[in-house]
Amino acid sequence: MEKIKILRIIARLNIGGPARHTVLLNRGLNKDIFQTILVHGVVDKDEGDMGYLACEKGVRSVIIPELSRRISWRSDLVAFWKLHRLIKKEKPDIIHTHTAKAGTLGRLGGIAYKLFSGSKVAHPKLIHTFHGHVLYGYFGKVKNKIFIWIERFLAKFTDRIIVVNQRIKKELLSFGIGSPEKIAVIPLGLELKGLLALEGIKRETENNFSVGIIGRLVPIKNHKMFLEVVNEFQRANRKLRTDFFIIGDGELREELQKYAKQLGIEENVVFMGWQKELNEVYSNLDIVALASLNEGTPVSLIEAMAAGKAVISSDVGGVNELVNGGESAIGGGYKIGKRGILVKSGDVKGFSEGLRLLLGDSALRKRLGREGKEFVRERFSHERLIKDTENLYRGLAI
Repeated sequence: MEKIKILRIIARLNIGGPARHTVLLNRGLNKDIFQTILVHGVVDKDEGDMGYLACEKGVRSVIIPELSRRISWRSDLVAFWKLHRLIKKEKPDIIHTHTAKAGTLGRLGGIAYKLFSGSKVAHPKLIHTFHGHVLYGYFGKVKNKIFIWIERFLAKFTDRIIVVNQRIKKELLSFGIGSPEKIAVIPLGLELKGLLALEGIKRETENNFSVGIIGRLVPIKNHKMFLEVVNEFQRANRKLRTDFFIIGDGELREELQKYAKQLGIEENVVFMGWQKELNEVYSNLDIVALASLNEGTPVSLIEAMAAGKAVISSDVGGVNELVNGGESAIGGGYKIGKRGILVKSGDVKGFSEGLRLLLGDSALRKRLGREGKEFVRERFSHERLIKDTENLYRGLAI
């Protein structure tokens, strides 16, 4: 039987959920049925490079240097032309794009191939995955309107749109992007075995805690607000010894370090940069925080929950689906969900109060950690992700 050929395109393998997602799919698809080619660009100097993961997993890729984060008409035209030539050469059955820029250039390349191939059967199916709520928090109003218009146009030629949670599906439909039958919900899938084996809480003393925030140091992750939370927390809880760790790197590192010094909390905040040994990182934290302005389904919270850690997060994007899932008690500026604590976006005092509650209540931390671990065990496994994706591919390739 002839294999189904997949051309998978992502802008770059920078550290984050989309890069892990694409590498796992490329490595995990049944090789007796699927042949996958991974195409990506290069990371910027201020970004963490996750290309090492592709090497570790034995995933070979085609690199198009012009396919990068920054918008440049010249580079983007070159990237489009190279993608179009690659599509013409490989003649894939399915073109699957990930992230906004790759989604635009890759699908345009596929559309151009369909129009000018001269063959009635050379019609690859087009799939695009939205990994997050990219229509809010990333661009200004004018760029946002342009982006929505582009996505509406591309959706008309896209055979299937994949989103990682129901909230993104509702958002796309509200903007007139796609249709209910065209949008499929396939949650993230991650390699969680090592994290699931970790015990939730292993502190020897209740008077010395560690709180961590994990992610790229970019505006959408709102680390500045997290530093303000640290400042508020330290001011209100001077007797409670707590260390705060910022795990990750990016364009805002120097600015955030200066801000921590300006707030007078530099001795309480440790900037750790990127860490490869995530099991060790999570095992040494009591609580994992997230202060983002927007999220799809945040990988750091899934991993923290797999490790049995209590989580606290701003209530944005798909976070509510992940940590709530039941009746919620309203506290002072925060909400206690079934699997974590939610705080209104930008509420520094509420975040600080929710953090104080978690640190002062060992039973609550253990309960939230236990509920979180059981929730993510099956729902976010990479085996489930691969199975769901294979089923979608087979349905389209028939």
